[in-house]
Amino acid sequence: MTVLIIGGSGFLGSEVVRQAAAAGHRTAATYATRPGSIRDVAWYALDLRTPGHIDAVMSEVRPHVVVNASSGKADWTVTAEGPVRLAMASAKYGSRLVHVSSDAIFSGARVHYDESCLPDPVTPYGAAKAAAETGVLLVRPEAVVARTSLIIGGGRSVHERAVHELAAGTCEGALFTDDIRCPVHVADLAAALLELASRDTSGIRHLAGADAVSRHALGVLIARRDGLDAARLPTGLRADSGLPGALDVRLDSRATQRELRTTLRGAHRFVTAAA
Repeated sequence: MTVLIIGGSGFLGSEVVRQAAAAGHRTAATYATRPGSIRDVAWYALDLRTPGHIDAVMSEVRPHVVVNASSGKADWTVTAEGPVRLAMASAKYGSRLVHVSSDAIFSGARVHYDESCLPDPVTPYGAAKAAAETGVLLVRPEAVVARTSLIIGGGRSVHERAVHELAAGTCEGALFTDDIRCPVHVADLAAALLELASRDTSGIRHLAGADAVSRHALGVLIARRDGLDAARLPTGLRADSGLPGALDVRLDSRATQRELRTTLRGAHRFVTAAA
């Protein structure tokens, strides 16, 4: 099987690339600024804003499966429009598409969200992600849209780096006690994405960890794992910060988990295991 990972040099994308190559798949990946360092992988520069770039890569690689792990943050042309262009290209070349979405599409008004819940974003990033979901499934109904949450693992995630900097006092900020998500380990998420890519399934899937924890509680777990003084982690309330975004969003992944061999571990399990 030939696998093409869009955003292959990013945090999640690089793990998908690593696992795909380790499984013996012919693996290609794209990057926005610089290629990754994983061997035996064909790397292609790609700007998702340019349809011609997408078509050129797809025509050369001819992938059986495309995994879109790219992140354009709140840039509408990358995050909302780029995946739709990718869906159009996957339809043209007959490639299966797995598109990674986010719990940022939800407002937190109902707290618990399963795969049937409709997006109600409250941030530009969430709106872009919600638009991408709609466009991808409209253009490519056979695609999988995989919503996930806070991605952790190997000390390389944004949240793990922030915990170290806050504990060392080298940056300002706080870990919110009222900002609750269902963190997932990057290795679990990558394995689940590749498993979905290999199956004859479509539609929306939730791929989040089993435990709902606040950003501060997660920070404490990480600090203890890494031998840091958790008491040095500053706390705060997102509700008082003025920062936009949902407070409590808990993706219910139980329905998807029943379909998978891959176990989506909760934070209390994977952080304690020092994974």
